[in-house]
Amino acid sequence: MQSKQASVFSLAVLVAALGYFVDIYDLLLFSIIRVSSLTDLGLNKDQIASDGLFIINIQMAGLLIGGILWGILGDKKGRLKVLYASIILYSLGNIANGFVQTVNQYAAVRFLTGIGLAGELGAGITLVSELLPKEKRGIGTSLVAGIGLTGAVVAFFFKENFHWRTCYFIGGGLGFALLFLRVGVLESGMFNSIQHSNVSKGNFFMLITNAKRLKKYLCSILIGLPTWYVIGILVTFSKEFGEKMGVQGKVDPGKAVMFSYAAISIGDIAVGLLSQALKSRKKALFIFYGLTTIGIVWFFNLAGQPVDSLYAACALLGFGTGFWAIFVTMAAEQFGTNIRATAATTVPNMVRGALIPISILFTSLQNTAGYVQSGWITGITVMVIGIVAALLTEETFHKDLNYVEE
Repeated sequence: MQSKQASVFSLAVLVAALGYFVDIYDLLLFSIIRVSSLTDLGLNKDQIASDGLFIINIQMAGLLIGGILWGILGDKKGRLKVLYASIILYSLGNIANGFVQTVNQYAAVRFLTGIGLAGELGAGITLVSELLPKEKRGIGTSLVAGIGLTGAVVAFFFKENFHWRTCYFIGGGLGFALLFLRVGVLESGMFNSIQHSNVSKGNFFMLITNAKRLKKYLCSILIGLPTWYVIGILVTFSKEFGEKMGVQGKVDPGKAVMFSYAAISIGDIAVGLLSQALKSRKKALFIFYGLTTIGIVWFFNLAGQPVDSLYAACALLGFGTGFWAIFVTMAAEQFGTNIRATAATTVPNMVRGALIPISILFTSLQNTAGYVQSGWITGITVMVIGIVAALLTEETFHKDLNYVEE
């Protein structure tokens, strides 16, 4: 049974990629239709910025809670059961989003949808990592992320052709269609081998009560911080940054998200191939950190430049933060089978949830430093934290995953 799933083009990889596609479509849809949907609800320009940040933070809080919930259940009940349950929740959430009439309703539904969305990536990456041989893990997980991240591009094109409420209904429909594809996917053999054993499974506290595991866990989270600084601050609020910096032309944040995620999907495949060529996750990660840094510097030097230059900078930022697949794979590879789903599901959602303190830093700095300066000070802080965490993280390229944590 296990050998049938050994190809990077197996059904498990394909379905995980399509699952992440729907996940990203739903996750980024608010960023893409933020302005049009909140305008339709009657908000003014300032409210669109402030309430938009509030809603995205509430969504991230849902992801943070959901990450812990689904991670624990993934190790206790199985990777596939988590995927089924999370898909149902976020699909229902998106359909409900098509009916909201107030900011509070919008935020409440995005919170519940965020809980659902939290289960898709970690469980999918864990399943693929355990089904593929170690020499193919990086390529397999990069394909999952590379294909999946194009969901943001599709969301943008739907936004251009459909009413924002219809876009949410489409997201819900895609989720339920995905359930039917899951039927033929096998559960991880590694999970099955420990399912009825007495070893502790899905114990979140195992990650934080042992000093060595806590260090690995914290570093696994911190190396991903630049991704959501770029997407949650720079790209999502590219319209506001463009106006403050005097960018020539009207900035469409949906288009900025589309360009960045098209590049992220390419970057995720590229980082997997680069990691394979270098036989190292960390070396590939540092190269992409360098590209992200160049993108940040470019972004904050766009004063007076045409709007297309801003979109190009967002594309470079997207490609640079295309290390998402490697970062989540590294998190899965750090821990034993009995807490692997817990780690791999909570880590990316902790990073998404970290947008809350990142945005608090960003907004608090504005009282003294101004909007643009607050953005780059926040960026420097986030990049330094990520680099230090990466330096403290162990290399996992050749690691055998068939073991448990005691």
